[in-house]
Amino acid sequence: MKEGLGKVTLIDFWASWCEPCREENPSVVALYAELHSKGLNIISVSLDDDANKWKAAIAEDKLSWTQVSNLKEMQDPIALQYGVTQIPTTILIDASGKIVARDLFGEDLKEKIQELLDIK
Repeated sequence: MKEGLGKVTLIDFWASWCEPCREENPSVVALYAELHSKGLNIISVSLDDDANKWKAAIAEDKLSWTQVSNLKEMQDPIALQYGVTQIPTTILIDASGKIVARDLFGEDLKEKIQELLDIK
Protein backbone atom coordinates (compact mmCIF):
# COMPACT_ATOMS: atom_id res chain seq x y z
CA MET A 1 0.00 0.00 0.00
CA LYS A 2 1.34 3.43 -0.87
CA GLU A 3 2.32 5.55 2.11
CA GLY A 4 -0.43 7.96 3.12
CA LEU A 5 -3.17 6.16 1.20
CA GLY A 6 -5.89 4.21 2.94
CA LYS A 7 -7.32 0.97 1.63
CA VAL A 8 -9.64 3.29 -0.27
CA THR A 9 -8.93 6.96 -0.95
CA LEU A 10 -11.62 9.43 -1.96
CA ILE A 11 -10.40 12.49 -3.83
CA ASP A 12 -13.15 15.06 -3.43
CA PHE A 13 -13.05 18.10 -5.72
CA TRP A 14 -15.13 20.98 -4.35
CA ALA A 15 -15.15 24.73 -3.63
CA SER A 16 -16.56 27.01 -0.96
CA TRP A 17 -18.75 28.78 -3.55
CA CYS A 18 -20.22 25.53 -4.96
CA GLU A 19 -23.67 24.97 -3.41
CA PRO A 20 -24.00 21.31 -4.50
CA CYS A 21 -20.54 20.66 -3.03
CA ARG A 22 -21.43 22.25 0.29
CA GLU A 23 -24.73 20.33 0.38
CA GLU A 24 -22.78 17.08 -0.11
CA ASN A 25 -20.21 17.84 2.62
CA PRO A 26 -22.30 16.57 5.60
CA SER A 27 -22.61 13.21 3.84
CA VAL A 28 -18.84 13.07 3.31
CA VAL A 29 -18.22 14.05 6.96
CA ALA A 30 -20.49 11.18 8.07
CA LEU A 31 -18.71 8.74 5.71
CA TYR A 32 -15.34 9.75 7.09
CA ALA A 33 -16.52 9.39 10.69
CA GLU A 34 -17.92 5.93 10.01
CA LEU A 35 -15.31 4.45 7.68
CA HIS A 36 -11.95 6.15 8.31
CA SER A 37 -11.01 3.63 11.01
CA LYS A 38 -11.82 0.82 8.54
CA GLY A 39 -9.46 2.13 5.85
CA LEU A 40 -11.08 5.14 4.14
CA ASN A 41 -8.88 8.15 3.53
CA ILE A 42 -10.11 11.41 2.01
CA ILE A 43 -8.20 14.16 0.26
CA SER A 44 -10.21 17.23 -0.65
CA VAL A 45 -9.03 19.43 -3.49
CA SER A 46 -10.59 22.87 -3.38
CA LEU A 47 -11.08 24.79 -6.60
CA ASP A 48 -11.36 28.08 -4.76
CA ASP A 49 -9.37 31.22 -5.53
CA ASP A 50 -9.82 32.88 -2.11
CA ALA A 51 -7.92 31.27 0.78
CA ASN A 52 -10.05 32.94 3.46
CA LYS A 53 -13.36 31.70 2.00
CA TRP A 54 -11.85 28.22 1.48
CA LYS A 55 -10.58 27.98 5.08
CA ALA A 56 -13.85 29.36 6.47
CA ALA A 57 -15.82 26.70 4.56
CA ILE A 58 -13.53 23.94 5.90
CA ALA A 59 -14.20 25.12 9.46
CA GLU A 60 -17.93 25.68 8.91
CA ASP A 61 -18.46 22.25 7.30
CA LYS A 62 -16.16 20.52 9.84
CA LEU A 63 -13.92 18.91 7.23
CA SER A 64 -11.25 17.17 9.33
CA TRP A 65 -9.23 15.35 6.66
CA THR A 66 -6.44 16.56 4.36
CA GLN A 67 -7.35 19.70 2.41
CA VAL A 68 -5.33 21.10 -0.47
CA SER A 69 -5.78 23.97 -2.89
CA ASN A 70 -3.64 25.83 -5.36
CA LEU A 71 -6.25 28.64 -5.36
CA LYS A 72 -6.52 28.41 -9.15
CA GLU A 73 -10.18 27.38 -9.51
CA MET A 74 -10.70 25.11 -12.54
CA GLN A 75 -7.06 25.61 -13.59
CA ASP A 76 -5.87 23.73 -10.50
CA PRO A 77 -3.12 21.34 -11.66
CA ILE A 78 -4.62 18.42 -9.69
CA ALA A 79 -8.03 18.99 -11.28
CA LEU A 80 -6.41 19.19 -14.71
CA GLN A 81 -4.47 15.96 -14.06
CA TYR A 82 -7.71 14.12 -13.24
CA GLY A 83 -9.74 15.74 -16.04
CA VAL A 84 -12.11 17.51 -13.66
CA THR A 85 -14.37 19.88 -15.60
CA GLN A 86 -17.14 20.40 -13.02
CA ILE A 87 -17.65 20.15 -9.30
CA PRO A 88 -18.49 18.34 -7.21
CA THR A 89 -16.41 15.50 -8.61
CA THR A 90 -15.39 12.43 -6.64
CA ILE A 91 -12.73 9.91 -7.56
CA LEU A 92 -12.25 6.66 -5.63
CA ILE A 93 -8.80 5.11 -5.67
CA ASP A 94 -7.91 1.66 -4.36
CA ALA A 95 -4.82 0.81 -2.31
CA SER A 96 -2.75 0.24 -5.46
CA GLY A 97 -3.56 3.75 -6.72
CA LYS A 98 -6.01 2.61 -9.42
CA ILE A 99 -9.14 4.70 -10.07
CA VAL A 100 -12.07 2.38 -9.36
CA ALA A 101 -15.04 4.80 -9.45
CA ARG A 102 -15.87 8.37 -10.35
CA ASP A 103 -18.69 10.79 -9.57
CA LEU A 104 -20.48 8.76 -6.92
CA PHE A 105 -22.33 10.62 -4.17
CA GLY A 106 -24.46 9.90 -1.11
CA GLU A 107 -25.57 6.27 -0.69
CA ASP A 108 -23.97 5.19 -3.98
CA LEU A 109 -20.59 6.45 -2.76
CA LYS A 110 -21.02 4.80 0.64
CA GLU A 111 -22.02 1.45 -0.90
CA LYS A 112 -19.02 1.43 -3.25
CA ILE A 113 -16.60 2.29 -0.42
CA GLN A 114 -18.10 -0.46 1.76
CA GLU A 115 -17.75 -2.91 -1.14
CA LEU A 116 -14.10 -1.94 -1.65
CA LEU A 117 -13.41 -2.23 2.09
CA ASP A 118 -15.27 -5.55 2.13
CA ILE A 119 -17.71 -4.45 4.85
CA LYS A 120 -21.49 -4.21 5.11
